[in-house]
Amino acid sequence: MPEPFSEHLEAQASIILHPGSRYLRIGRPSDSVPHTILHAIARRRRSGISSYSDPFLVPHVKLDGDAVQELEECRLKVSHILQSSLMSDGSRRFATPPQQIAVYNKRIQPIPGDETETSPPWVFTDKDYIVGDEILSLHPSMEYNIHFPLMRGDFNLHCDVGGSISAVLADLETIWGHCISTVLNVPLKDLKFYRAVLIIPDIYNRDHIKKLTNLLLNGLGFGGCFVLQDHVAATFGAGLGYACVVDVGDQKTSVSCVEDAISHPATRLRLDYGGGDVTQVFYWLLKKSGFPHPVNLSRKLDAMLLNKLKHEFCHVNLNECGAQEKTFTVHSPGEVSSTYTIQMGDELIVAALSLFYPDLLKITGSKSTITQKPNPGDPDDPFDENYLRETSRRGGREAAEAMEVGGGEGGDAGEEDIVVDDQPLPPAQIVPSASSRNDTTAFTSYDKLLSLEQAILTSIERCQSDEMKRKMYSSILIVGGGAKFKNIGKWLQSRLALQIPVAYRPEQIEVITRAKDMDPCMTSWKGAALMTCLEGSGELWIQQSEWNKHGVKILREKCPFIW
Repeated sequence: MPEPFSEHLEAQASIILHPGSRYLRIGRPSDSVPHTILHAIARRRRSGISSYSDPFLVPHVKLDGDAVQELEECRLKVSHILQSSLMSDGSRRFATPPQQIAVYNKRIQPIPGDETETSPPWVFTDKDYIVGDEILSLHPSMEYNIHFPLMRGDFNLHCDVGGSISAVLADLETIWGHCISTVLNVPLKDLKFYRAVLIIPDIYNRDHIKKLTNLLLNGLGFGGCFVLQDHVAATFGAGLGYACVVDVGDQKTSVSCVEDAISHPATRLRLDYGGGDVTQVFYWLLKKSGFPHPVNLSRKLDAMLLNKLKHEFCHVNLNECGAQEKTFTVHSPGEVSSTYTIQMGDELIVAALSLFYPDLLKITGSKSTITQKPNPGDPDDPFDENYLRETSRRGGREAAEAMEVGGGEGGDAGEEDIVVDDQPLPPAQIVPSASSRNDTTAFTSYDKLLSLEQAILTSIERCQSDEMKRKMYSSILIVGGGAKFKNIGKWLQSRLALQIPVAYRPEQIEVITRAKDMDPCMTSWKGAALMTCLEGSGELWIQQSEWNKHGVKILREKCPFIW
């Protein structure tokens, strides 16, 4: 057992948590890769409680005639772009019409597997809750409510059962505690000897981070913790001093420019689409191609199958054209497996390119582009940056007035003479501080959903200096599991090369999709693991006693980013 908490604990006494909308990645810094667990919980439904289940796939919306026409026009537009493209040998690409592929696929019959080898049976249980991948085998007749505590990169708050902030925090505490005790084999009673690293989104809700810190230190009982932004962790994991980081997750895509372990607030963008939305586009295209296996999106196993097929089949390899044969196997609990061999064409590329043509993503509803919001203040931290900024303004104004009255003499008002007026300054009199002037663009709103390359261009254009813009254009890091498509880096590179302003064009645009030949899903987690081993990381840890004494103030002082 590790020694009681201190700033120089060995890496084995740390636990790194990277929670996502779909998966939780958890492990010790000494682990080569983290454990990846479905970030969901099934709670037994008690009598009188209504039934509720979060979807396993981002749900599609019912589209009217005009929206369907828009979707079809965008699909044709992408198809025509692909047909006009050239292969690596200079020859023109060709495509097989979806109607022709559909005729072939509709005749396909499944080939049953070996009858002696059946999939594991359905799970029947009376547990109060089930966590992680075991939920997938839970029999549909079992009365459980299924919750994913995070959605679109934030708390999954709604008006149904389990949608309150206290319910979400309770789910997170149960999921994380279960994984720590069963996957890492660390008894919860011993967590006072351990410290936690929590990886948070680059665009974060301060109140939620405050509650998560309290959950780690007082809920689970860790001896210490610190929080780290995922984009900063990604640059550490990739071994880069600076990069424009693009994190494509299951339900959100985020972009920001990171330099010297700082994610610049003005450059942060979050797009409400990710790999799950691409899966819905993929399924829409599969139906057009006569997909032979019956799919019910409300069934969790069918949703997981579509996600698996997307990862295995979708690509951006322009050398593959025409109808291609693809084979997949369907496993159902307690049943013999079934194997299908079907034909697929450019649908595999069109689905992957929906990240660059976001009109296709309207199949899952309207979306927004989110930027970092200004700090609204916290009643537990009255002397924050807002207080300091306001008092410095008023102090400077009163000192200037005193100088005028005294003719430039005897006007040396000390800090103890500064009085903070309760009345806010009129807007015309407010002079933003240097930091707020630099970040005024951080709060811009966008009416139109940005594509992946538009988001990168927008983020980099909000950098403060021309030199920094050139540096960011030269180093673009793709992480997350939502864009793991073959050759997507080359496509992005060619798109950016056509749109980067000449003044900022670097000698080489490097798009990194597998930093250090690592799974991009693991890059941020690995970066956090490296940070815990750094000599100076001891200053970042917040001890449980410090948190209970100072609260959010110590979080503001110790977090390795601008709070």
